[in-house]
Parts: sequence; C-alpha cells; structure tokens
Amino acid sequence: MTTFKRPALTLLALSFALATAFSAAPAIAQADTVADRWDLSALYQDDAAFNADATQLDAQLKQLAACRGQLGASAARLKSCLDLYAEARKRVGRLTSYASQYYDQDTGDSKGNQLNQRAALLGNGFAQATTFIQPDILALGSKRIDALLAKDKGLQLYRFQLTSMLRNAPHTLDGAGEQLLAQFGLATRSAASVYRTLANSEVPWPTVKLSNGKQVRLDQAAYTKYRGDDNRDDRKLVFDTFFGKWKDYERTFGETLYGQLKTDAAYAKVRHYADSQSAALDSDNLPPAVYQTLIAQTNANLPTLHRYFKLRARMLGVTDLAYYDIYAPLMKSERTFPLAEGKRMMLASVAPLGPDYVNALTAAANARWMDVYPRPRKAAGAYMNGEAYDVHPFVLLNYTDNYEAVSTLTHEWGHAMHSVLANKAQPSIYAPYSIFVAEIASTTNEALLLEHQLSVAKDDDERLLYLGAALEGLRGTFFRQAMFAEFEAAIHGKVDKGESLTGEQMTAIYADILKRYHGEAQGVMKIDPAYALEWAYVPHFYNGFYVFQYATSIAAAQDFAQRILAKEPGALQAYLKMLGSGGSAYPYELVKAAGVDLATPKPYQALVARMNSIMDRIEAIESKRGK
Repeated sequence: MTTFKRPALTLLALSFALATAFSAAPAIAQADTVADRWDLSALYQDDAAFNADATQLDAQLKQLAACRGQLGASAARLKSCLDLYAEARKRVGRLTSYASQYYDQDTGDSKGNQLNQRAALLGNGFAQATTFIQPDILALGSKRIDALLAKDKGLQLYRFQLTSMLRNAPHTLDGAGEQLLAQFGLATRSAASVYRTLANSEVPWPTVKLSNGKQVRLDQAAYTKYRGDDNRDDRKLVFDTFFGKWKDYERTFGETLYGQLKTDAAYAKVRHYADSQSAALDSDNLPPAVYQTLIAQTNANLPTLHRYFKLRARMLGVTDLAYYDIYAPLMKSERTFPLAEGKRMMLASVAPLGPDYVNALTAAANARWMDVYPRPRKAAGAYMNGEAYDVHPFVLLNYTDNYEAVSTLTHEWGHAMHSVLANKAQPSIYAPYSIFVAEIASTTNEALLLEHQLSVAKDDDERLLYLGAALEGLRGTFFRQAMFAEFEAAIHGKVDKGESLTGEQMTAIYADILKRYHGEAQGVMKIDPAYALEWAYVPHFYNGFYVFQYATSIAAAQDFAQRILAKEPGALQAYLKMLGSGGSAYPYELVKAAGVDLATPKPYQALVARMNSIMDRIEAIESKRGK
C-alpha cells in the first residue's frame, strides 16, 4: 500500500500499489546508489537558495497585500494582481515540494521535519495573504468581471479561474471570514501529520520468522511484499502480526482520523454545504451522480467480485478462502524484475501513446527524478509530486523487483507524464489537475502494460499470469477502492450529524462493509474481525473523499486503453488533449469531452463485463487442462 501526499495547494496524483496475481518473489539486494535517488538540487542547490526563494515569496505576498480592494480598479490592475498571485503560488509549490521530498527520503531526519514545518508556514502565509481575492471578485460581480475581461485580451487567461470563483459564491465568506479560516489552516492539518509520523517513524514494527527461517521486520513495505507469500501459513502470520500491531494503536489512529473528520465537517458547515461529501465534490464541480452511481453499480455487481473470489479459491486449491489469501499468487513465478527490465517493459507498453510520449518518458525515467528503493525511515509506498512547475515531477517508489513493483513504476510514471504534458501545454495556474483525471493517466498506463504483457505471452502459463494480474488489478482498484469510498461515506456521515466516533466503532463499521463485499453471508469468504483494523492502515482517509476516484478512473482507463489499442479514430488525440489540459476546465467535463461519462452506469458496466470476460478466458484454459 502506498502513502499519499497533499501539498499546500492542490491534491497530487498518488496511488495505491496494486496487488497483482504474481507471486511476490524475493527482492534482489540492490545497491542504493546516488543514481537511484532523486536530485533535489534541481529545486534548490542549498539552504541559502531555499531561503532566498522564501524571502522572495515574502516580498510577493507584501505586493499582493496592496491588491486588496483594488481588483476592480482597472483591467490592467486585475491582471497584474492575478499574475502576481500565479507567480507566488508557483513559488509556494516549489518550496513545499523541496521540503516534502527532503523529509520523505528520511522521515527521521530532523532537518526534513523542520523544512516541512517551515514550508507549511509559508503555505499558510500564502493562503492568508490571498484570502481577499475570492471575496473581492464576488463583490465585483459577474457583470463587472465580464466588462474587465472585455477590455484586456491578456485577462482571458484567467477567465476560467474567475468564473470558478463566481460559481463558489454561496460557499465563500467575506474577507474577514476567509482570513479567519486561513489562520486555522495549520492547526487543521495536524491529524494527517501525526498519522504520517507515527505510522512511518514511530510504530515499533514487529519482526516475524517465516517458514523458510527468514526474519522480517514487518513494516508497511514488508507487509506489501510478503502478504502474497506462497506459503499460506506465512500469509496468515503476516496478516495476524501486521494488523495486530495496528490493533495496539486502534484508539490513537481512531482519534487522529476522527480529528480529520471533525475538521472536514466543520469546514463544510462553515462554508454552507449540506455535508462533507458535498463540499469535497464541489471543489471540482463533480456531479453527485458520479459518487452515487459508482457505489450503486459496485453493489449491483458484487456477484462478479464473488465469482472472482471463487475462481481464486479454486486456483489456489483452498476450500476456506480467507482474507489473507487475496494477494496470494494464482500462478507461481520465480521471476524477478530488476529496475532496468521494469523500465523496458514500461516503455514498450506505452508505445501506443506515440513516439513523442515514449521519448519523453524514456528521458525522464533515466534522469534522477525518482527515489527508487526502500530503506529505513524512508516514506512508505509510492507517489508522484508534480508541483514544481518550472523543474519537473518527482517520483517516490519502494521498488522490490516483483511484478507489482513494475506495475507501480508504470502507474507513477503515468502521473509524472501527465504533469509533464500539462506543464508543457498550460500556464502554471492551470497546470495542476484534479485527482479525478490524474488517476486515469496512471491506470491507463497500467492497462496498457497488462495488454502488452498479454500480447507477448508465450504459452498458457504466462497468459494465466497476466490474466490473473488483470483480474487483481480490477479488484484492487475498482471494487476495493469503491469499498473504501463506502466506508468514507459512512464515517463522514456520522460525524456530519454530530455523532462521536472511536477507533473501535470505525473497526465495526469497516468490518460490516468488508464482510458484505467479500461475500461472507454467501459463504464466499470468512472475514477474521482482526483484519478489520485495515481502515487504520489506509492513509488516503485523511484526504476526504479521495479514494473513489481510483475506482472511477480505472473504469475510464479501461475504456481509453481499449479505444487507443484499437486505433479508434481520434481516440489517442482526445486522450492526450485531456492530459495536456491540466486543470484548465472542470475534470468531469474534461473526461466526458474525451469520450467517457462517469455519471452514467455504462463505464462501470463495461469494466465488470471485461472482468467477466477475463474470467471466461481463465476458465477456458483451466477446462482445456481438465481442471
């Protein structure tokens, strides 16, 4: 599982590492050389350069203060103030990127923690200094804004930004109110910070002895690696021990998540939203029908998920499928995928996206844009940070030489290339994009990877490996993330109503949903209550109503990938245009314009149909073999 990152200004495109149907082959010992780590000097050569940029930001914020009450003075004045805002925002992105990347490469380094705290102060200072902009725009009104836009062609750049501000009129406070909310910004981000520090640096992860005699320190990266071990007793040991440790902190993590939920509820109420979900969706102008349709379609198609679990049980040769069996290899493979091979596979798979895309990705993947291998105190998981507009994206991995690592590599570089394309095509104000679109870029690349591997498979055994990986990808990214989304809706709903919520109560809610999705009542799988502590392990819940976009995205990604592979006229151009559009339009509209409407059942039904067709192919191979 991966961590997430939420910078001061926008949500970044991050990911869960998808569990595949390949066995988790032991990682080859890797020399963690300088070439395998990102080069942060591309951001700042030293502390003095960082400090100089921070000083420049302070100067820009003072200049911005003079814009208060002056936005309507003239078209030229409005443009100069918005230009200054864009430059300051871009500078904050670079400063916070440097601090977060420095911290994540060694979460135990006090300097990184200090940089993160300073960057948070800088980001909050920016937020406070710019709180007047939206209230002042709203005070001018749409007629005055339209008149100013008509007087200066240069202002057309900001038309979408200005109309978005006007759209948010019912949820924007006056200048004093917005200033007050900004002042609370630092305090209300503490829950996620506490979670991250505790989970990554301070929890005393236990050591277990596997059946082969190997001693393993079972932190988050090791759990991801060994949860799919060939030996069933080892898998159970890993699950029991890992979630047993989270149980030790159930109350603490319950308090941190409850704190985040209360913050979300408070902000929603202050901004006059019906609830936290409405507030979260409205930030991107997403129709509520997207969330509602996803949950409805997921529940309507649980029989397909249960079919997959029954198939998994048969292929594993077990009659009592358990939760600790869901990551076990359907087909055994001793093959490892060193980084160089993983890169080759990734680059071959994205060939359908065109030579320009492949060439740009080749150059980027061989530059020092990523931190590759796991090590003590490094942040767990995987993510991409694309906030440094004038530099380049940064990718964090914890590469372990199995196929899952190749999948994650491909996923995160899908995000990175999204940022490369958006940064190239858009000004800094519109380069950042919504998660709603971001996860399409990453999961489309994963779909292309799997299709490529299927195309080069030499026999039925290899085909089964890739078909199994495809199934597990659909389970993990569609059904699992929709399950998380349903859990989020439940816990946010309680707090929105003013109810208290403890860690124990969260475990009970999660257990009920876990049992339903995994077919306990239908006899598909027995869920051990101890594993219901999984909610505490999922960092994405500190980013309210975030995970559902993984599920919507993989549904869209399957559609885009199939149309691109089929060379449907205009499909590739529409897809690349969507990526290059960044945040220059509302994300739902961008995806719809590219050919997929995620507020309708169609893309979800198509994904489920594909999942069933894959199972048909696997069962045909099994039947041919007389199984």
